[in-house]
Amino acid sequence: RRAAPLPEEDCMKLNPSFVGIALSSLLAIDLWASKRLGVCAGEGSAWGSARPLMKVIEVSGHGIPWVLGTAYGLWHTDSPAAREVLLNLLFALLLDLLMVAVVKGLVKRPRPTHNKMDMFVTISVDKYSFPSGHATRAALVCRFVLRHLVLAVPLRVLVVLWALIVSVSRVMLGRHNMTDVLFGLLLGYALYGVVEHCWLSPATAPALFALW
Repeated sequence: RRAAPLPEEDCMKLNPSFVGIALSSLLAIDLWASKRLGVCAGEGSAWGSARPLMKVIEVSGHGIPWVLGTAYGLWHTDSPAAREVLLNLLFALLLDLLMVAVVKGLVKRPRPTHNKMDMFVTISVDKYSFPSGHATRAALVCRFVLRHLVLAVPLRVLVVLWALIVSVSRVMLGRHNMTDVLFGLLLGYALYGVVEHCWLSPATAPALFALW
């Protein structure tokens, strides 16, 4: 007597595809490497003494200081050129916050188990890990600043270093896995293209500029 055929889902489990095996392997490597690199995840970690410095870097890439600082500058500037740049930077920052929140809410990847939930000003979706909002913001702000501010070469290098340090610090603090940060950098890079495409100016958005 022939045995009853296995349900399709059981067959898939018994015969996983090459893609499934590859993805599972990459995920395992990501989790393992991220935990090993979380050298500032706690006071007792390998580089626990550097944790306070890492948390200062964390604040430097947080969305609230950037949004409030940009809004303050926009409110107090008298230069039409500066007003246009700051308004678009504010638009970029708000777009970044929205997109990161949407992706986090859809993916719902939990934060690394070795993370301490002592982050600076969090909201509901911040319990999720993918993508890193700090990395997204760092890439976005870096591209924006390099494109729209006239800076000497040493300052341009510092801006790039800041973006890299903020991104790396997310893994060192145990806040994110490496793939969260890498995708965040790619997303931030792409969002800048959206901002450039939708650039706000007195000609395209006269009502916004009429407010200032």
